[in-house]
Amino acid sequence: MTTAPDAITYRLIDGKQTAEAIKEEIAAEVAQRRAAGQKVPHLAAILVGHDGGSETYVHNKVLACERVGFGSTLLRFEDDITEAELLAKVEELNQDPEIDGFIVQLPLPRHIDTNKVIEAVRPEKDVDGFHPMNIGRMVAGLPALLPATPSGIVELLRRYELVTDGKHCVVIGRSNIVGTPVSILLAKNLEPGNCTVTLCHSRTQNLADITRTADILVAALGRPEFVTADMVKPGAVVIDVGTTRVEDATKKSGWALKGDVNFAEVAPLTSYITPVPGGVGPMTIAMLLLNTLRAAKGEVYPK
Repeated sequence: MTTAPDAITYRLIDGKQTAEAIKEEIAAEVAQRRAAGQKVPHLAAILVGHDGGSETYVHNKVLACERVGFGSTLLRFEDDITEAELLAKVEELNQDPEIDGFIVQLPLPRHIDTNKVIEAVRPEKDVDGFHPMNIGRMVAGLPALLPATPSGIVELLRRYELVTDGKHCVVIGRSNIVGTPVSILLAKNLEPGNCTVTLCHSRTQNLADITRTADILVAALGRPEFVTADMVKPGAVVIDVGTTRVEDATKKSGWALKGDVNFAEVAPLTSYITPVPGGVGPMTIAMLLLNTLRAAKGEVYPK
């Protein structure tokens, strides 16, 4: 709990702690499955090239699989792999009965059509929740493997018991991975949900005027420290999705992770805020694991 002069007392939304609680729940269920002689979930990942952020994410995914007792496979390829070769590997995983779910880590090299790869993953193994079938089912309100980061945001709101019903939520960023799906989820007649949602993007005019009306502000545009104090209504809940590496000579690694929100400026205005790191990031992996467990159980697509 932190207090600033003449400011609202704010509370950190601890994504790391929440993700650990979810992993404990998953690990307990996996242990029960193993004891009952049922198949242990198996998650695979395809990593192309050597992007720093992707390397970190996939490494954390492997550790998380070990943590909850999943089987885990990591397939590495150089960034000169052809599109045809990558699609062939995707099809191998589609056909492998041992693999319950898999991801193709993004971004991919420019010579590969990302949408073609996403559509090549079978919906029932699409634990990233990117396939048009899963997106369509989400929009229609049908059971789906939901995109991991948006569902992680919703889960944080649920576990912190934050009121969303009737609130104005402003989302900055319209990507298919975060911005658009989280806007859909928060507008749904669900709990959490029932928000009035405004989706903003690079062509939005008078952006600060809009964001200052937000009871819940989700920053998902990938521009470090873009959201400043003049863009935030006092008492707002702020969810920072950004994780951009920026040079930092004070760090041993030479870089630091920055969110889309200028935390030092904005935090004292808020009621709740996610830090970077330790906010939304850990939840993405937790929800990926949860999707894999659901896929293994055939909850969305019966086996």
